[in-house]
Amino acid sequence: MQMIRKLAPTGIAAAEIGGMTIHSFLGEQRNSRQPRMIKTGDSKLEKDWRLVEYLLIDEISMVGLHLLAKLNRIICSAKHVDAQIPFGGVNVIFFGDYLQYRPIYDAPLYTDFSLPLKKKKQSDKLLNEKEIQQRVARSLILQTNCVVKLTQQMRTEDSRYLQLLERLRRGQCNHEDYELLLTRVVGQPSVESLCDSPWNKASILVFRNEVRTKLNNKAAIHRAIEMGETLMVCTAQDSCKGKSIEDPTLVKKLLELCDSKTEHLPGLLPLVSGMPVILTQNIAIELGLINGTNGIFRQLVYEEDSISSDMVSEAFPSNTRYIHKPLYAIIEIVRSDIECSFEQLQRNLVPIPLMEQTFRINIADIIPKDKRKSKSNRNTMLSIKRRALPLVPAYCITTHKSQGQTLTNVVIDLKLPSRTDDLAAIYVPLSRVKRLNDLIILRHFEYKTLLTKPTKSQVDEIERLDQLYTETQLRFAQFF
Repeated sequence: MQMIRKLAPTGIAAAEIGGMTIHSFLGEQRNSRQPRMIKTGDSKLEKDWRLVEYLLIDEISMVGLHLLAKLNRIICSAKHVDAQIPFGGVNVIFFGDYLQYRPIYDAPLYTDFSLPLKKKKQSDKLLNEKEIQQRVARSLILQTNCVVKLTQQMRTEDSRYLQLLERLRRGQCNHEDYELLLTRVVGQPSVESLCDSPWNKASILVFRNEVRTKLNNKAAIHRAIEMGETLMVCTAQDSCKGKSIEDPTLVKKLLELCDSKTEHLPGLLPLVSGMPVILTQNIAIELGLINGTNGIFRQLVYEEDSISSDMVSEAFPSNTRYIHKPLYAIIEIVRSDIECSFEQLQRNLVPIPLMEQTFRINIADIIPKDKRKSKSNRNTMLSIKRRALPLVPAYCITTHKSQGQTLTNVVIDLKLPSRTDDLAAIYVPLSRVKRLNDLIILRHFEYKTLLTKPTKSQVDEIERLDQLYTETQLRFAQFF
């Protein structure tokens, strides 16, 4: 195992292969503006890579060219080889499907720089450093010399549904496919209500993080009522320049920010015993406690004097108990690599501590100018340090988060946000289940949704890989 490194762009994908995220390996925060500095003679880096001969990268559709260039640069430095040698001579094996979600804030690996791009201003004609690195990474991808196509379907067991998904990948679904999917819309005889079992406990997939947060809050409130418990909500501890934030308007606005804008530490975390949760940070990579790990919330440990019932957010009932100083949460995690039990805890019960992250926010985006204390035109960007539990409810997850997972039952929405033309937005949620009967569709959608096609760059790259696959078969045929 010392000869192999396994990486993936997301925590869930990394957990599935027993690896770590690329950003964790690089020692960078997500969306970090500060790249990892490579120091000459970095003994730890050299030791980590001394015996490595193979690098596996999963879910490559979500890996960006700039990220791949960083990885290449670090491996070359660790191996002490010429920067012209791809990945320092390490054999790199890519796994994935280019028709799934692409990276955010980066160019996908299949980007064709020969195609005409959006016109630049005269002053911007020169490539910046990021664009140069993206082209370097694309040249590395073009040096792929062996392709194997995995053709045995390991997830979908429903042959008719599998054929529908194959047509969907090409944007060639027919009216029969459309009619078949309409039978799974809520309200049809086959699915009368979301309150019916098993749909009342199924995961809900949505496109926006804000929608995900709202639905999770409502589900937690419903769970508390169902259990006859008082809802608990943990509030994050925010500070700026080492001092607690005292402006009540700013405090409230920061707590209500979606966790996608706060380095994935929620400002308001509703908790009810038995509810599903997801870890949002890497706590112990070697134990499988990483970003994307699923668990069940069992207990919250907090300072007794930190409880209040004062209304903090209109999103929760008036009798909500707000916990301002949580210490740790006890989570049941079935799929972890922990082999021994913690003292006084059952097997698979793991204490999850508070974590700290720093994020930047523009006050102008969250507080109107007439309500700000300072009326000056100075920089309105603030650097906020947040201390909070690295958990979010998992009743509802984004379609991005679902990539790489196989779900038992799922509720999806095929009414896409405006100006969404990404095939992955339809294909990923529809392909998470083994059978058509394992999913229901939240509301009616238009037939044209199923006709979304791959981009020209995606099609060209797949055709290039198909040609390499044929050449690979011919080359290896001589050995058998």
